[in-house]
Amino acid sequence: MHIFVVEDEPVIRRELKALLENAMYQVTAPDVFADIAVQIIESRPDLVLLDVNLPEASGFDICTRIREETEVPVIFLTSRTDSMDELTGILKGGDDYITKPYQAPLLLARIGAVLKRTKGGKDKESTQFTRRGVTLDISGCRLIFQGQSTELTKNEMKLLHLLFLRSGEFVSRMDLVEYLWENQIFIDDNTLSVHVTRIREKLKNIGVSDLIETKRGMGYRV
Repeated sequence: MHIFVVEDEPVIRRELKALLENAMYQVTAPDVFADIAVQIIESRPDLVLLDVNLPEASGFDICTRIREETEVPVIFLTSRTDSMDELTGILKGGDDYITKPYQAPLLLARIGAVLKRTKGGKDKESTQFTRRGVTLDISGCRLIFQGQSTELTKNEMKLLHLLFLRSGEFVSRMDLVEYLWENQIFIDDNTLSVHVTRIREKLKNIGVSDLIETKRGMGYRV
């Protein structure tokens, strides 16, 4: 699922991008807002997080422009708490209105609810990936094989998500480390090996022994 974030405050924009990427969403979060409605329409995202107070135009006006071209879900995420602003947002075509400061779990839950409501059955397809009979269920944070399942930690799920997305090709250890710990500079390379070992143990517990292949100097693949 692709989420387009329109937020002019750099710190909040970075926080939202990290939060959504950790939740396995693809994120576009530009720092230039000229013709932002056109950017959104051309990007064809699955959902838009839209601030109201923006340097180039009001979020309400941007939503109106978007609605002329597409029915993409729009969630207003703003510091404006007046009930009339909320009503305006809904009347302009918004699907939800969330005020700052937001609580991350509630924001993710409301994003998920809007996507479920607007995407219907398509949502399930984008949160499940299957390779060699093993299914990675992103929404359930688990692996499934022949009716058995095992739960995953957040980092285990992120690691497998990248491998499943690039199934059939080797993903280097460096790429995996950067994907998992992009905001942490000093990570012991052994930490990645520990995660892979734990995943293999969990796979073994549900009857899978050879899903993750290792090739020296090239990395891992499924």
